[in-house]
Amino acid sequence: MADSYVPHAFSDVDAHPDPVHLVGTLHRLRSEPFFVSYKRRLRDLLHARPGRRFLDVGAGTGDTVRELAAGTGAEAVACDLSRTMCAEMKHAGLRQVVVADSRRLPFEDAVFDGAWADRVLQHVEEPERALDEMLRVVRPGGRVVICDPDTATQALDIDDHRLAAKVLGLREGHGIRHGTFARRVPGLLTARGLLDVEVEPHTLLVRDKRTVDGTMGIRHWAGAFADRGRLSRAEARRFDTLLDDAIENGRFLYSVTYFLTSATLPADRG
Repeated sequence: MADSYVPHAFSDVDAHPDPVHLVGTLHRLRSEPFFVSYKRRLRDLLHARPGRRFLDVGAGTGDTVRELAAGTGAEAVACDLSRTMCAEMKHAGLRQVVVADSRRLPFEDAVFDGAWADRVLQHVEEPERALDEMLRVVRPGGRVVICDPDTATQALDIDDHRLAAKVLGLREGHGIRHGTFARRVPGLLTARGLLDVEVEPHTLLVRDKRTVDGTMGIRHWAGAFADRGRLSRAEARRFDTLLDDAIENGRFLYSVTYFLTSATLPADRG
């Protein structure tokens, strides 16, 4: 029987057959206008300034850590479960890099002025536990910012809407551990007593071949589900053919909405 969950590459970077490829993917994403825009907004929502200390949970290649420090003068610590990503960050010159599981952060209580997780909690086995850990290490009055895509908001246009819906449904239900966790974050933060809980939708729209092939991995979706018995090989081949046709004819469209949620820890957490 096929597994119910088709592991996403970023769920366990070090177990991937080519982790260096994943490093390259993150480097390519950093230059895409959509990611540049919402990550700038993420940094703004942290209210960083000199003398303050922040934590990036699941820092990847550490780009946001460097940009936050350079743009605000604040100190930032990067942590990631992947030793590959941590090695990449150290190679790029980051000094405060920690290999850490987001569900068990190796920091004392209330030692940061803020923390963020960008496209991370969707992949974590226990995202609520990771969220609680982030809240634990942030001081009263500090900031928390969470961003993830909600896979139930996906749209895809190829010349077979039933097949498109099937692939997107598999991606929502089996391709990401917690593909709709992003919509739950505002309520979870409110239930935990956080203040100023705000949510911003940011929609990624993909139409060009370069982005499809170079950053989003869309071309590999159907094949991965076929490998796990969730699609037939014929369906996977048809999906790839229709994808090429849609790109060639200028009709291809893929979109997904990211929810960027920010909040403030109450000054009195007692």
